[in-house]
Amino acid sequence: MLDFSKMNRGEIILLGCGCCVLLTIHFTIQLLSQHLFYWKTPKEQKAIIVIILMAPIYAAVSFAGLMDFRGSKAFFMSLESIKECYEALVIAKFMALMYSYLNISMSKSIVPDEIKGREFHHSFPMTLFQPHTVRLDHHTLKLLKQWTWQFVMIRPVCSLLMIALQLVGWYTNTISWIFTIILNVSVSLALYSLVAFYHVFAKELEPHKPLVKFLCVKGIVFFCFWQGIVLEMLVAAGIIRSRRAWLDVEHIEEGIQNVLVCLEMVVFSVLQQYAYNVQPYSGDVGKWKVKKND
Repeated sequence: MLDFSKMNRGEIILLGCGCCVLLTIHFTIQLLSQHLFYWKTPKEQKAIIVIILMAPIYAAVSFAGLMDFRGSKAFFMSLESIKECYEALVIAKFMALMYSYLNISMSKSIVPDEIKGREFHHSFPMTLFQPHTVRLDHHTLKLLKQWTWQFVMIRPVCSLLMIALQLVGWYTNTISWIFTIILNVSVSLALYSLVAFYHVFAKELEPHKPLVKFLCVKGIVFFCFWQGIVLEMLVAAGIIRSRRAWLDVEHIEEGIQNVLVCLEMVVFSVLQQYAYNVQPYSGDVGKWKVKKND
């Protein structure tokens, strides 16, 4: 039996985060097993599985950062890159899921007749490169898909280059800003394609609750990104500071970020039970609606 009185604060935090990771994995495996049991629409459910694995991957990677609390900058950059590369894959899979809901298949050149010819309006700054109004066809839908997948390709390449430059000591502030600009443009294009697609097909997608599903994905990234910004501000203001010579403030900031991510992924793994529930594939949806009306 554990004796908390003999454990220091660091060990208690590590134990608590470990329990959070296990809970996240538990809820994810629970949902994953349900989808595997009711494996009726592989194209959709494969995308869902990739998406729901985001929470345990983020939690496990953050816990790894806590295990090596005093790791190098290259180590923490590698951990961050794993999360961001998986984020890129999730965004692409989310678009694939939306296409599947509307019975669109780029590989088989299948575009439903009721979708063909629908007007698609670009907004600024995309109007600098695309006509303001285009008609939806196979080419337009393929272009939207490519705009999401370009982030999947660019993110890993940038991550490898950033880690390599960090290891050889060439990762300067200027280079850091260059990568930041490239990645922000890339992810903005990917997100733009998702939002634009949802805006055109909001009515058709409504039964699938796409907004809740998307918020589950972006919520994970949103919390990780903005709490990182807040932590940097607290460090700059001197509120977060090091009280020991052997521990610098950057490692404290990374540690707090990783602890918060471990806690948050439990919440998101529970929310995913609702957003990506198995009811549409279990055959119980109709029965559930009848009972509700009774």
